[in-house]
Amino acid sequence: MKELKNVPTHIGIIMDGNGRWATKRGLPRNYGHKKGIDAIERTIYACLKFNIKYCTFFAFSTENWKRSKEEIDGIFSLLRDYLKKEDNIFLKNKIKLESIGVLDPFPDDLVAELTSLKNKTKNYDKLIVTFALNYGGRDDIIRAINNLLEKKEKKITEKDFLLALDTKNMPEPEIVIRTSGEMRISNFMLYQMAYSELFFPKTYWPDFDEKHLYKILKKYQKRDRRFGGVR
Repeated sequence: MKELKNVPTHIGIIMDGNGRWATKRGLPRNYGHKKGIDAIERTIYACLKFNIKYCTFFAFSTENWKRSKEEIDGIFSLLRDYLKKEDNIFLKNKIKLESIGVLDPFPDDLVAELTSLKNKTKNYDKLIVTFALNYGGRDDIIRAINNLLEKKEKKITEKDFLLALDTKNMPEPEIVIRTSGEMRISNFMLYQMAYSELFFPKTYWPDFDEKHLYKILKKYQKRDRRFGGVR
């Protein structure tokens, strides 16, 4: 692989296609989610290799509660086991773990495992990986507005608003990827991705790997990002 010169600081990923990947193989949907965790790890290692500083995974949306209890419980179990691994990728590679979204509805033990790993990695800065959990772009915006109203601000600037969002500690994503070929953003970082470059590979998330990310990054090199201006 040739060295990439113009690498984004932050990529956001809508991990789509786990269930369909499993169904096509006659397997339970949760097996697709299990294989999706392998794809997360491959992508994290690829981000380290390509010197990407921030990577945000859309792991569980505010709309995912509509799924069956069996599937939701399965996702929670996989996430719980992943966070409890003693040789987890975050501690082993000095990667900082963060989360965005409202964790209150999640099981207490799962929140405890997530909080523990976040605390253990809080001083790392090689790569910041964020899991969006019970996250929705609209919910993020509404909560930010309510936070600002509570402060009784007379006038709100764009900077004020950005600092009230869940993503206040990270730059806006230059790239947003949605796997599986579906061409929609499904309530992910609605405010933050105003100028993100969008990519919709047909690959189901469990099959996504370093080669797919490299191909997207190569295409990104050719994008002319004018932010409304003219060169």
